[in-house]
Amino acid sequence: MTRNDAMVAASDIARLADVGRAAVSNWRRRYEDFPEPAGGTATSPLFLLSDVETWLARHGKDFEVSLGDRIWQRLRAIGDDLRLGDTVGFIGAFLLYLQRAPSGWRSLARESDKDLTKKVHAAIVATVPELPGALPADLDPTVIRQVAEFGAEQGHSAAFDFLCDRYVEAHSRRLLITPEDVADLMIELAGVTGGSVLDPACGLGTLLATAGDAESLLGEEIGQAPASIAAARLLLRGRVVEIAATDSLRADAFRGRLVDAVVCNPPFNERAWGYEELASDPRWEYGLPPRSESELAWVQHCLAHVNPGRSVVIMMPALAASRRAGRRIRANLLRAGALRAVITVTAGAAASSQAPDLWVLRRPVAGERPLFHVLMVDASAELSIAAPAWAAFAQDPDRTPDLPNRCRAVPLLDLLDDDVDVSPSRYISPPADHGGTFTSMKERAVAVLDSIAEMVPDLAPTVGHRDVPMATVGDLVRMGAATLHQAPLKTDTSSGDLPALTVKDVRVGRPPTGKGKGEPGAIITEPGDVVVPALVSETVARVLHEGGALLGPQLYLFRVDRTRVDPHFLAGFIRTAGSAGTARASSASTRIDPRRAPIPRVPLEDQRRYGEAFRRLGVLEDALREVQNLGESLVRLGFDGIADGSLQPST
Repeated sequence: MTRNDAMVAASDIARLADVGRAAVSNWRRRYEDFPEPAGGTATSPLFLLSDVETWLARHGKDFEVSLGDRIWQRLRAIGDDLRLGDTVGFIGAFLLYLQRAPSGWRSLARESDKDLTKKVHAAIVATVPELPGALPADLDPTVIRQVAEFGAEQGHSAAFDFLCDRYVEAHSRRLLITPEDVADLMIELAGVTGGSVLDPACGLGTLLATAGDAESLLGEEIGQAPASIAAARLLLRGRVVEIAATDSLRADAFRGRLVDAVVCNPPFNERAWGYEELASDPRWEYGLPPRSESELAWVQHCLAHVNPGRSVVIMMPALAASRRAGRRIRANLLRAGALRAVITVTAGAAASSQAPDLWVLRRPVAGERPLFHVLMVDASAELSIAAPAWAAFAQDPDRTPDLPNRCRAVPLLDLLDDDVDVSPSRYISPPADHGGTFTSMKERAVAVLDSIAEMVPDLAPTVGHRDVPMATVGDLVRMGAATLHQAPLKTDTSSGDLPALTVKDVRVGRPPTGKGKGEPGAIITEPGDVVVPALVSETVARVLHEGGALLGPQLYLFRVDRTRVDPHFLAGFIRTAGSAGTARASSASTRIDPRRAPIPRVPLEDQRRYGEAFRRLGVLEDALREVQNLGESLVRLGFDGIADGSLQPST
């Protein structure tokens, strides 16, 4: 295998074959001739693209690899993923060269591969001087020629956008990309209508690319690779661009320059942002940012670069609105009239588990009167309310106009208390619909209560005592009447494309709530499987009605031969044995070993009778638990609804 052989991961195969990742996992398990991994790791294997294409063609499965995807897979094979950004930046520079010097490329294209490799780098540097930093000089000539063909086929800008999208997919956990709808909102809030726009933490240039009406774009990015990619993206679109690969806070490339708008989605929770060396920096007009409040350093950096009377829109973590360490700076921003609005947006727009906020600021004009109100908006559920609310508020802030639901103009005096908390959630109460919720919950409770009598199995006292031969669940496994499965202990149920069954799901009797990946060794559930948590204070054994989920860790799964064993019969006796202590791993252990559970050896017909009784008892138990939860909620909603006026006693 040469270092430029294109390789693909399971996710790549799924995308190119237009199937789910679970389908690829099934192919690997079911077909002995599926290609062996040629690289990667045990949990993230890589396969030769040529081998995968041959296999898919042999099995009659649709599979088409575009030129863009072939280029992308070869780029990934050139070196490690840490250098992939540099390679993508080189491709952007090369496409820009093709756009600017088509005749030069026609001449270079006639060179041998060896001479092309030597000359193309110098040609790019001479033609594209705007890109920051040095370019890698070792790109394979085959890739260079393929990229030229791809650019001619798709257009140079579109070709690079395609490769950038693949790069973002491959590094989704390392890269912070502002969602398109949030980026559009930030540009609208900033009032970008011509002029110059700065993003001092521009990443791959997403926000600057959204500022379509701006005449010139300035950006800074501490990483060399993303800075090169951002510059190439914007230059390929014909924009007037200056991108610097520098640390904006420590080595500001645009010191002293003012622009007409600043937009920024900076890194959060950076403790090493330069607190010691920047303590006396003139940008801290509103106070020295605490070491733990790097976001307040970014706010003041942005304000220092915008013309008086013009706007800054910056993404902030939700906690920055209320942390005590930053209250003095927040108070100074409010008193000066710099902070105009705080808008909570959708989760996933920033590197935070909470839905972040957009702070809309305006650099004060000397001598103007500060505002008496600040706009608060909770747009986490409906982003479209933010722009109209801001437009109405900005037109006449002091009159506190009629605003959409989930928006409020908060008096400045209410904000300037001991906490100086500017969190929208503090001033906008969540919508209460106690009346509607109470009615629907009441109807559900009545329906469940009405059906409970039918759930109770018809059980009669036994006359006399009958000795029944016994076996254990382990005996059933050894006889082949059941098979035992367990997921690897490190199975991840927090992210992925497949629903994943967790211990809590089994314990409370709910559908799968986890998310996982169909990695080698994964167990996919089937209807009729019996699942048992390994560690619970009271043994639970459930029969699954639906399959297709990934089995999570700390769960036993028994898959029975239904011509020999009834699954509800098996689950009922495992549960009984666990409660009696006979299915524990040892007398002192809290771990369940269901293989030790004793099971009566009775004909299948008898198993089914007992199994049906166990099933109905389980349904009854779940219904009674639901009635209890509904009852507690009904009482609480009744008190709250009467108190807030959304419920009243009937006449």
